[in-house]
Amino acid sequence: MGIKARWKAPRHSKDSPVPTSPGWEPCDLQPRAMLLLLTLAVLGTPSCWAGTLYGYGGGKYFNISADNENEITAIRFCIGLGGLFKSVQLRVGSSWSERQGATGGKCQEFILWPGEHIISAYGTYRLFLRSLVLYTNLGRVATFGSENGQSFFAYPDKKGQVLTGVSGQHKPLGISGLIFEWNFH
Repeated sequence: MGIKARWKAPRHSKDSPVPTSPGWEPCDLQPRAMLLLLTLAVLGTPSCWAGTLYGYGGGKYFNISADNENEITAIRFCIGLGGLFKSVQLRVGSSWSERQGATGGKCQEFILWPGEHIISAYGTYRLFLRSLVLYTNLGRVATFGSENGQSFFAYPDKKGQVLTGVSGQHKPLGISGLIFEWNFH
C-alpha cells in the first residue's frame, strides 16, 4: 500500500509555450523578478542599513559621520529648558560639523584625547532625548542632561568598533531619536 499520486501537466495556450494560470501572465515574470532583484540590491547597500533608533523619532532626518581620513575628536550637545536635547555636533579631525537639530539651548562638549574613542552609550528619552552618558576606550565618561524616562544602552556589534557617526530625527523642540553608527577606525 503506497501512496499514489497523479501528475497533471500544466495547461498551455495554443499560442504560448509557457504555462498560464488565472491572474498571471507570462510577461509579468520579468518585471517582477527585476523589481525583486532591485529591491534586494538597494536593501543590501550600507546606506540602507538601519541602526537602532533610541527615542520615539519623528521629524526631520539628520546624519553626521566621520570621513575615511579623520576620526571623531569631540562631540557637542545643546540642551534646552526642561532638559530637552536640542542639537548635536561632531568634530571630525579639526572641523566641526553643522549643528543638527533645533536651535537654542546651552551647549556642552566632550573633547576626546588622541587615540580615544567612544565605545558605548547609555541614555534616557521621553518624547525627546533627555540624557546621555558616553564611555570611552580610555575609561573616561561624559554625562549630558539628566536621567529621566525610558533608558537604553548602545554599543557596537563587534569588538574593536567605535563610534563613527550619529544620525537621527529632530522636531522643532529637539532631538526625537538618535542612532549610533559603529565601525572600525
